[in-house]
Amino acid sequence: MESGPAIFAGLVFALFGGGLLVWTAVRVRHRQPVAHGVSPVASATLATLFALLALALGTWCFSHL
Repeated sequence: MESGPAIFAGLVFALFGGGLLVWTAVRVRHRQPVAHGVSPVASATLATLFALLALALGTWCFSHL
């Protein structure tokens, strides 16, 4: 019964992290800003960091099933 919320949370974190990572990579590859009004290096770094954090949380949720 407790595996349902863990699966849902893991799926949400994994989809968000993967989507953010792909979106950031596409923006950086096309030399477009990741966030307006912020340093391109800082915004790409922070977006990548949060994407990897979300993927790690998704992995953690799936590992506790």
